[in-house]
Amino acid sequence: MIINWKLWRWFALAAGLFGVLLAMFQPTFTGSGDPGDFEWRSVGHRFFGFAPLSLFGLALLVCLLQFARIIFRRLFTRCALKWFLGTLLFLMVLGAAYYFGENWRGERAWESYKLEGESRGESFDFAGFIPPPVPDDQNFALSPVVASGYLRRMDKSGLPIHPENTNVVDRLTMNAYRQKVVTSTNLSLGDWRNGRLTDLMAWQIYYRTRFVTNELMAQPLNGRWRDPKKNDTNMYGMVVESLDTNEFPVAAQPQSPAADVLLALSKYASAMEELRQASRLPCSRFPLNYRSDDPAQILFPHWGGLKSCAEILRLRAVAELNNQQSDKALADVGLMLYLANSIRREPSGYSFEVQMSLVNCAVQPVWEGLARRQWSADELAALERELSGIDAVQDYGFALRAELASNLRTIEYLRRGRLTNSITCIGGDIIWGPTLILRLSPSGWFYLNERATARVFEAALPTASEAHQRILSFEINDRFWRAEALARRPHLIPDSFWLAFVPPLGRKAGFAAAIQAGVDMARIACALERYRLAEGSYPEKLGVLMPPFIETVPHDIVNGQGMRYRRLEDGRFVLYSVGWDGQDDGGLREDARQLNQQKPSGDWVWQYPAIGN
Repeated sequence: MIINWKLWRWFALAAGLFGVLLAMFQPTFTGSGDPGDFEWRSVGHRFFGFAPLSLFGLALLVCLLQFARIIFRRLFTRCALKWFLGTLLFLMVLGAAYYFGENWRGERAWESYKLEGESRGESFDFAGFIPPPVPDDQNFALSPVVASGYLRRMDKSGLPIHPENTNVVDRLTMNAYRQKVVTSTNLSLGDWRNGRLTDLMAWQIYYRTRFVTNELMAQPLNGRWRDPKKNDTNMYGMVVESLDTNEFPVAAQPQSPAADVLLALSKYASAMEELRQASRLPCSRFPLNYRSDDPAQILFPHWGGLKSCAEILRLRAVAELNNQQSDKALADVGLMLYLANSIRREPSGYSFEVQMSLVNCAVQPVWEGLARRQWSADELAALERELSGIDAVQDYGFALRAELASNLRTIEYLRRGRLTNSITCIGGDIIWGPTLILRLSPSGWFYLNERATARVFEAALPTASEAHQRILSFEINDRFWRAEALARRPHLIPDSFWLAFVPPLGRKAGFAAAIQAGVDMARIACALERYRLAEGSYPEKLGVLMPPFIETVPHDIVNGQGMRYRRLEDGRFVLYSVGWDGQDDGGLREDARQLNQQKPSGDWVWQYPAIGN
């Protein structure tokens, strides 16, 4: 092998010159301002550091170029070129066959699954879950006070308005708290599941405390400025002495806690009266954009307004009961249940959660009125009839099927538009990596994602036997997690990608079961109270309530067995469901936050605090 020393000498000279130049101008490139860096001693020191590195880098470059030259000459012969083109053509045909094969396989798998589901009576078409149109003059959702809650952000066709229409005054959204002042950690709307009554005195103090401005400010006392935190009633329950402004009506002199709370909430009296008049309408269908190809783009701006109304009604009903106005409290409970029913047939799982939250708001004043024995026998009978219309099992099944159909329609939207749609970041810029994967993915992969999604949703539905027995058990949670784990098993085909957007459906079932258990126990408690009013004490067993006081005693929604009940020696009783774990814990309460855990424990208990507490 003959070595071309002349060539390497030129490269050595070039490397040396490059090292000298780099050593001389490196301080300029790095922005150094030290004059000593430009002295020959410093330049020479840097040269001996850079020259070998430069020589090595140039030598490596020469070797790579020479290697590439040899490879190019040997590969790109006529024979090699024919072999290369033949291999490339074979790979292209193989890729096309795989691509179209995946399309055929995925579509066939989904169509087979869909036909099997439809033979069982299931429906996967989102259009089948859209509520039918109703006459405008009979539509609660189009009444002025209700429409004001969403017309700022969308029109009556369900299309978004950009920018928001600030000319619309939102009268549906109500707030029990001050809008610009930190709210008190001591304020509570009560919680029947934890046996906690609403503290109306805390609300009275809150409403009677006025601030100079909506900003927390230090205030002088005896010539000294005090720490504003120590004067913040919202945090420490201390009365602020400045009485210049207030967001709620306040009497000149303190009244009873209930009267002061009712006076403060009279701020929303006119809107509530309009809402009550609108609730006489027989139909409710909010003008959502069901024509959208992508259900994920449908706006639901009315949810927040309905929830805020229910919170005001909840607090007001408790205050009315304490103010000897049980008839008005009964009307407010009925209005809360009407609000819940107004979104009952919206094809969204989140609508169902809002609906159940509204129902739970109505249960609280029922529980507090029973705890303080403030309901009359006729009012108890009316409450039992109102609550008997709540069926969380049926509504849960409808909501889950509608949510599945919505997910399938969104996947179809992505499949059909994958060549034009893009995946963007929050700023609106296209993320090209995921976008390229979306556009190159076979349509069959979308069909396989539809099948995986449908399997997971159907695993979270009550079985035919459970639906017949009116049961929502923890087995639904187990079935969901097993189905999801099976769908996410490692394999090459990305057929479970959409499951990343599916929430834990088992928790949704647990939430529905807890609300329905509360409704059922409220019905039983109303019958028990009517029995006590008639007989002087609570019965030994629930069976004696039928039929004079209740047509049928509801069973435990978790296991289908009877509700647990025992009469206490102090004249009270304990009524409970076994809870989401399905085990009888003897009436030990479950922390409401445990529904977010994988395996909660404890019972759902209906029990009153001691009289006078």
